[in-house]
Amino acid sequence: MTRRMPFALLQTSPSGRLGNLTTPHGTIETPFFLPVATGGAMRGVRHEDILALGAQAMLCNTYHLHLRPGEQVINDAGGLHAFIGWPKPILTDSGGFQVFSLRDCRSVTDDGVTFRSHLDGSRCFLGPREAMEIQHKLGADMIMCLDVCPPSTAKRSEIVVAVERTLRWAEECKRWHEELYGRIPQGDILFPLLFAIVQGGLERDLREKCAQELVAMEFDGYAIGGLAVGEGEADMYEILDVVCPLLPVNKPRYLMGVGKLSQIPRCIAKGIDMFDCVLPMREGRHGTLYLSDGTHIRITKQEYLSDHTPIDAHSPALSSRQYSRAYLCHLLRSGERLGETLACLQNMAVTLNLFQKLREGIAQVKEPPLPAGDGEASSSEQG
Repeated sequence: MTRRMPFALLQTSPSGRLGNLTTPHGTIETPFFLPVATGGAMRGVRHEDILALGAQAMLCNTYHLHLRPGEQVINDAGGLHAFIGWPKPILTDSGGFQVFSLRDCRSVTDDGVTFRSHLDGSRCFLGPREAMEIQHKLGADMIMCLDVCPPSTAKRSEIVVAVERTLRWAEECKRWHEELYGRIPQGDILFPLLFAIVQGGLERDLREKCAQELVAMEFDGYAIGGLAVGEGEADMYEILDVVCPLLPVNKPRYLMGVGKLSQIPRCIAKGIDMFDCVLPMREGRHGTLYLSDGTHIRITKQEYLSDHTPIDAHSPALSSRQYSRAYLCHLLRSGERLGETLACLQNMAVTLNLFQKLREGIAQVKEPPLPAGDGEASSSEQG
């Protein structure tokens, strides 16, 4: 049961890695950013608007979709792509991060997590098998293993248990993933890519252990979780310096939950290929606007009520070149939903444009050809 490697590493430079990630719904140029459509939508923003800004893929939330409307409803519609009308690749998280944020209404065993729905308090269970079954029914292109994400303030003893469970669950997720698709000859058939998640808090040795054991299990890609959850920026970079060299060069590397624009170039230079974050949309809704010159402003300040210049004259977003700062300030201060939409489009445009510029910058660096085996391999066992 062999198939072509989904990730082709095309070029490396001190600025980062350039590659192509092939999925059932298209090929993605890396490095790239995943806009977050929690329940299959981004508040007040149409999919076609995000596509026009250059989005190559999106992230949907397994936990929220499982609770409402339910994976069977989505499966009956023909899968998540058909249900939400999104033609490009979709990544679904395992739901574990949301479950572990429900600290007061969940219990964890080696089998999985029992929790109560935040919607109606009903009792739910999520284990490796359930995480795989839900994501397979959703029909995502990239799916995540169930992991344990401890808080950055957790004791070492708690992080040890989290790593052990993360490793055990990753092995079970891979087994269920393979069973759900069966052992059929693959040829040119493209199957969802399974990503394992490296945990270990800020403990270097535990991060190393988790990364090394997950690599030995052979997955399609590797994510680094448990960062951007309250630790310092220097701590995050230190963990990337520990983990990235341990990950295969011919597999994509995904830094989960990181989307602060000032951090992106440095993380890419350390070898990261994929990012997701709610920050651009969340900050836009609350009036923080990213500008195409790399600065940001608080558009709801009184001073902008009399600023009749464009929101951002050089923005990739047409709406930001058409409407004025005074109008956007008025909309947000008045609680008009259009204001949130315009601000979110501006922030997402700047974010996606940054990734385009970073890809172009890496491509312009002349590097020697990659050694044989560092780029696209002829075949690999399904991860």
